[in-house]
Amino acid sequence: MGAPDEGDLDHVGRIMVKWHVARPDLDVSPQGVIGRLHRLAARLTEELVAVYGEFGLGEGEFDVLATLRREGAPYEMTPGDLADWTMVSSGAVTKRVDRCVEQGWVTRRVSDDDARGRVVALTDAGRDLIDRAFVAHLANEHRLVGMIDETERARLARTLESWGRALDD
Repeated sequence: MGAPDEGDLDHVGRIMVKWHVARPDLDVSPQGVIGRLHRLAARLTEELVAVYGEFGLGEGEFDVLATLRREGAPYEMTPGDLADWTMVSSGAVTKRVDRCVEQGWVTRRVSDDDARGRVVALTDAGRDLIDRAFVAHLANEHRLVGMIDETERARLARTLESWGRALDD
């Protein structure tokens, strides 16, 4: 059995074939997973960001508003908690919050519990915006995962969760 026809392969498959030719002594099979995940993540981000843009949001602003909204009333958090939940640095949170404050989607005030601390709160305008944007976001996610059947989707979700837990350990 010979090598697969490169025309039948995706981009990562073609890269793997080239590596097999250049370095037949190496097992490049991890690229089949990691390379495809990397490319898929980039494509998915493009698809998600396009919907955020329909609401005048960037990825960072969407993340801040969605994090505050799912927190529940009174829809507020410290910048540190926002950084933890959005998985970005405190500096990145500050920039994101600044943009949201400029648009009137959130407010920033001194904490009632600690005069040195700050609290970021969702405004009514921000709540209305994220409620509308999140409905469109979920429809988009359903469209994207709908490209694979339900059994594959459930198996993939379990596999990714398991792999993520292993990396976290």
